[in-house]
Amino acid sequence: MNKTWITVIRIAFFGIFLFLMLIGKPFIWLALYGLSLILALFFGRIYCGFMCPINTVMGPAEFLSKKMSIQTDKTPKWLSSGVFAWIFLALSIALMLIFKKALKIDLPIIPIWIAVGFLVTLRYKPHVFHNLICPFGTLQGIFGRKPLFSKKVDKETCIGCRLCEKACPSDAIKVSSETKKATITPNICHQCTNCKDVCPKGSILYNNAKQ
Repeated sequence: MNKTWITVIRIAFFGIFLFLMLIGKPFIWLALYGLSLILALFFGRIYCGFMCPINTVMGPAEFLSKKMSIQTDKTPKWLSSGVFAWIFLALSIALMLIFKKALKIDLPIIPIWIAVGFLVTLRYKPHVFHNLICPFGTLQGIFGRKPLFSKKVDKETCIGCRLCEKACPSDAIKVSSETKKATITPNICHQCTNCKDVCPKGSILYNNAKQ
């Protein structure tokens, strides 16, 4: 699947998301997200790579940050433990329930996180938000821990050029300093094609993870 089709898919899902927000049906999208958790058991975090409106908006944010030279490679130390993503998940659920029960209002929690994702990516690399902040990514990581199908590296043809490592938006790929071979961590891999697109040897494949 080439970049053009991936862009079309992301824009299409973003359009669906906006439509559901406009007609006041945010819980339909949350139901779709719930379905994606089941799909993650089989196909990995395809929601994050192709469907997530937050990730779609983070692309332009990263482009702007590079143009303005305001993005840093550093990760805030207070976020490094990863516990805050779970705190943000619990807080998001609690706020939605409170607004629904007490105020009879459907809190637009996803649009709020879209704004947060955009602002965070203006300053930090995308993986900071994806792995350490995003409340939706935490559950995706649990369900996509050992998917039936996932991106994997052919160790025989991998030359350790690190191009895939640099292209990965979620920091899911690491090249060993000892073996000079790349390894992909399934539970943080978005199953996008960034790594595959830049691999000069075609060493990255999407297939049965057990093979």
